[in-house]
Amino acid sequence: MTAILGDEYFMKQALSEAKLAFDKGEVPIGAVVVCEGRIIARAHNLTETLNDVTAHAEMQAITAAASVLGGKYLIDCTLYVTVEPCFMCAGALFWTQIDRVVYGAEDEKRGYTQLSSGILHPKTKVQSGVLGEEAAQLMKQFFHGLRN
Repeated sequence: MTAILGDEYFMKQALSEAKLAFDKGEVPIGAVVVCEGRIIARAHNLTETLNDVTAHAEMQAITAAASVLGGKYLIDCTLYVTVEPCFMCAGALFWTQIDRVVYGAEDEKRGYTQLSSGILHPKTKVQSGVLGEEAAQLMKQFFHGLRN
């Protein structure tokens, strides 16, 4: 079913989560986890809301997906996230053994590829740039608003 709906469909769902974060004054990053063609977890950044530096969208989505599946491994799942995961989130994704990570915009300052492209599990496939322009625009809008 993932092939039928496609990466753009699921990334649009992640972008919807990012917009929820934006509306809460959180850095606008959203994520969804898809397993067998259906969304099993939705999340967005909650670092300000929870006063927790680890409450990134990816971490929230991993926890929710593991709860739905009843186990810590996301072997047959895909994470769609609007911005490239940071080093912390990529490390957590390694331990999940997730099948695929699809992200939109690159994070040129804090993205995991800036430090090490080999941090994800060796079996994890990565696709970047899916609706990347939309994700990057939302980030720019958020940080422009903070500066003004």
